Amino acid sequence: MDLARSLRAEARRSNERRLLVLAGDRERTHDRAADALDAAGVARDETTLLGPDSFVDSEQHEQSRAGELLGRTRTAVVLDAHDELRPNALGTAVGAVDGGGLLVLLTPALDEWPDRRDAFDETLAVPPFDVDDVTGYFRRRLVETLRAHRGVAIVHVESDGETVEADGLTDPPPRRPADPPAPPAETTFRPATYEACLTGDQRDAVHALESLRDSGHAVVVEADRGRGKSSAAGLAAANLALDGKDVLVTAPQYRSAAEAFVRAAALFETLGVDAERDRPETPHELAVGGEDGGRIRFAEPAVAVELPADPDVVVVDEAAALPVRRLESLLDAPAVAFTTTVHGYEGAGRGFSVRFRDRLAESDHTVTDVTMTAPIRYADADPVEVWAFRALLLDARPPVDQLVADATPETVEYRRLSTADLLADEHRLREVFGLLVLAHYRTEPADLARLLDAPNLSVRALTRDGHVVAVALLAREGGLPAETRATMYEGGRIRGNMVPDVLTTQLRDEDAGVPVGQRVLRIATHAAVRSRGLGSRLLGDVRAEFGDAMDWVGVGYGATPELVRFWRENGYGTVHLSTSRNDTSGEYSAVMVDPCSEAGAELAARHAGWFCDRAAAVLSDTLDDCDPDVIREVLRAVDATPDPDLSDWEWRLVAGVPGGAAILDTNPAPFRALTVRHLVAPDDESALGDRAERLLVRKVLQARPWDEVTAELDFVSRRQCMRALGGAVERLTRLYGEEWVQEELDRHT
Repeated sequence: MDLARSLRAEARRSNERRLLVLAGDRERTHDRAADALDAAGVARDETTLLGPDSFVDSEQHEQSRAGELLGRTRTAVVLDAHDELRPNALGTAVGAVDGGGLLVLLTPALDEWPDRRDAFDETLAVPPFDVDDVTGYFRRRLVETLRAHRGVAIVHVESDGETVEADGLTDPPPRRPADPPAPPAETTFRPATYEACLTGDQRDAVHALESLRDSGHAVVVEADRGRGKSSAAGLAAANLALDGKDVLVTAPQYRSAAEAFVRAAALFETLGVDAERDRPETPHELAVGGEDGGRIRFAEPAVAVELPADPDVVVVDEAAALPVRRLESLLDAPAVAFTTTVHGYEGAGRGFSVRFRDRLAESDHTVTDVTMTAPIRYADADPVEVWAFRALLLDARPPVDQLVADATPETVEYRRLSTADLLADEHRLREVFGLLVLAHYRTEPADLARLLDAPNLSVRALTRDGHVVAVALLAREGGLPAETRATMYEGGRIRGNMVPDVLTTQLRDEDAGVPVGQRVLRIATHAAVRSRGLGSRLLGDVRAEFGDAMDWVGVGYGATPELVRFWRENGYGTVHLSTSRNDTSGEYSAVMVDPCSEAGAELAARHAGWFCDRAAAVLSDTLDDCDPDVIREVLRAVDATPDPDLSDWEWRLVAGVPGGAAILDTNPAPFRALTVRHLVAPDDESALGDRAERLLVRKVLQARPWDEVTAELDFVSRRQCMRALGGAVERLTRLYGEEWVQEELDRHT
């Protein structure tokens, strides 16, 4: 109790946070946590408990619902890790504690904790593995960081009393309250806006956002968690709405953007402006100035990309969590702001900074960049933040460019990196995890635990002078017992076996779980050495290593033309294209397989044939909005030669279209069969150009209306579009029709 009192006093004096670890028996740590909060003078209504038991009279959530804390601040958060420790919940808990507050972590005895298996470990035990196969490396490393960092107090709670291993006191000098930032010399936003700014960084961000008053501008605000970027966006949005602008706000979830609405509403109140709300507590729309006034409104990303009601300004909060495809669509707005978390406690992605920035630079917008580094809710260099960044690798990054700049496929070394290898070299672990962050839109603390502990995962890398230049994260799949396969076939979900699961549940192949494979979960190449063939070199080495031990190597990903082409050129063939867009990538997901054995080849051939059989039907239905270039590449990657198998009557119908004696609408089926045949296995790849193939996809396979196809493919008129289709059909007929079909074609042309 005395230690808790001292920790809180020091935290308040320095405007920092402190971490108190109570390790030992569950009930005793529960009791001591309540005592510690009382001794530290933390009110119960300022406390949140994350855990299964409500042993503190405060707000309480299961760790699975830690997201309820996002966007909120608490004086204390108690995380009970006896039953389980979810890394994402730990990250969220850290981010929620205010300056002067305490994070209280309850654990089993620290020396025993890494060897225990908990409920989170059970999620890592994907079939055919069980929980005993899960390692405890993540928690072992976590314990090491707890014992090594400043600001972390560790108390062992035992039957005969408490033992203080570390008091966590750092004796920092008192922090003098910072002077409020001076407003910019010249502003167009209202003065009260800058009076509401808490740091110079926030002031600068708001000032940059003034440019959104004019069309043709884009602003990018990058910051770590807790720097006030959402608040800055809210202050700017309020001013824009007062100027009569229609401001559309989007984010992965409303809670990510809630702070923007809170700050906008507060500024309206400060200015004495009545704002009409669509709901009292969590407004999704704030309107000012009556019918001719402005407004701030929220839309989910899937809706926002359509730019509903033609907004004047779009604000994208947590842009790094959205796929590049959706971010590109939002560039059609007159003015747009992107705020993004660089290192987020609950996870962050680098798709924005790595993939999207080039697209933004090529747009018609004048781009202004702002970086926010000063924390708002606690002091700079807060020891709990320093600990969390290391423990969860929130700031992991690849090696600097100069260290790998000369890497080529000929100068790199293929490495099998075990968990022991990674833990023995912190720099290598950071390089690997940093590259994996680049490979995904959102990487979470739980991904670090999976990397270190999951028995089905393995890491392969290319290194140059010991530094990681490319990395692949692989997952073993398949080899499932009959009982598990039957469960999948009957609709049960089996964790960690994506390819067998899709082929079994969706495509009704109960034997798909028999062959054993390695799925490429993520693959990334250092940005400084891209387009040199290093990704292909890495995949080739993976194929060579596993070729004799596995039946297939596979992948599932959000399909773009470039990605499908990359995987096809590396020997992977299409076996499936999803019929709904992936929530993460915003794309339709392709599943591709590179067979390594006879069993793998049989699996791939079976599903390639089935894909050809169903392609025409699904493309005219659930996939009728898929990018035609994605369809072309996906079909080109199918390892099969489909037989159009047209009847004589169908051939006569096809042969009559080029000369106008017949029309496609009479029976589209034979035209679709011919198109699939040509796109999958063309007898002459140069017979049709890109535009003609897109025309066949859009009109024949996807059955889009003539006027829509005419406009999309830039034909002068509908008549010209129809003639072009007739020309494409004629070329296909001459390629694949027998002699009598050629004569029928000549008769009409």
